[in-house]
Amino acid sequence: MMRVHRIILNSRPGKNGNPVAENFRMEEINLPDKLYEGQVKVRTLYLSVDPYMRCRMNEDTGTDYIKPWQLSEVVDGGGVGIIEESQYANLAKGDFVTSFYWPWQTKVILEGKILEKVDPQFVDGHLSYFLGAIGMPGLTSLIGIKEKGHITVGSNQTMVVSGAAGACGSLAGQIGHLEGCSRVVGICGTDEKCSILVSELGFDAAINYKKGNVADQLHELCPSGIDVYFDNVGGDISDTVIRQISQYNKDVPYPPPLLPEVESVLKTRNITRERFMVLNYKDKFESGILQLSQWFKEGKLKIRETVISGLENMGVAFQSMMTGGNIGKQIVHISE
Repeated sequence: MMRVHRIILNSRPGKNGNPVAENFRMEEINLPDKLYEGQVKVRTLYLSVDPYMRCRMNEDTGTDYIKPWQLSEVVDGGGVGIIEESQYANLAKGDFVTSFYWPWQTKVILEGKILEKVDPQFVDGHLSYFLGAIGMPGLTSLIGIKEKGHITVGSNQTMVVSGAAGACGSLAGQIGHLEGCSRVVGICGTDEKCSILVSELGFDAAINYKKGNVADQLHELCPSGIDVYFDNVGGDISDTVIRQISQYNKDVPYPPPLLPEVESVLKTRNITRERFMVLNYKDKFESGILQLSQWFKEGKLKIRETVISGLENMGVAFQSMMTGGNIGKQIVHISE
């Protein structure tokens, strides 16, 4: 038997409550020595914390495609690790693998079939990028913009991105430029984030929504109007696009409801507002990952991430991410 650490759900924050680190708890368990046919033993290298996980803390997630975490049971999410032992034909010791349902545990025995082998060359050895820019957030940004953005190269379009310094937003702005937008404006919550968006990530301008009047600033920064709005946070889109408030901790229908006067603006100005679910586009994942990897290697896609070390800090990382403490993707490096 081997002793390993894992994180379990200790308590639920309540539907409209703010999650805290104490909602999670670390415990020690025994890992069996024997592997059965089809199983692998993996060592966890990186784990992801993401806003969508907030609804998994509720007894009812509000969607049929996301299952809730259970009290006193191990928490799971996006993860990357290395195979230490294999009884599964398609994976060998030393292979790097990823899964959307990776237990928050230092070492774990899994069914080989739920794992996807990844090639470190795609990310120049930065394995955590498979959980961010060269993974789900990257695909969400790329496929979302390609499928729903209606961008035409050379037609002088302006894109606005909310949650612009987060995992998806920080990529969406750059992809907007790469796909042909002539102007990209980000909205985020600190001056530091604003300056990174402009100086490092190629945004043309950034607005700190906690300072000044967002509507006035949008009006000033988007002189020829707004053509594409990549929304990462929800909230009421007021006359000028946004009244910028995250909806993750509020129990509201999805997509978040609009005020009646905003609904009428959509109708009279012929604005399409579409919910985007990246899991409906699995046939585009492979080519999307290749495109993202190529842009990254060519230096066209800059990747920011915020890394915290130690499985014991999963709760801290989650709380920080939910309160905007991260720039780019929030990652936890598991070092044991």
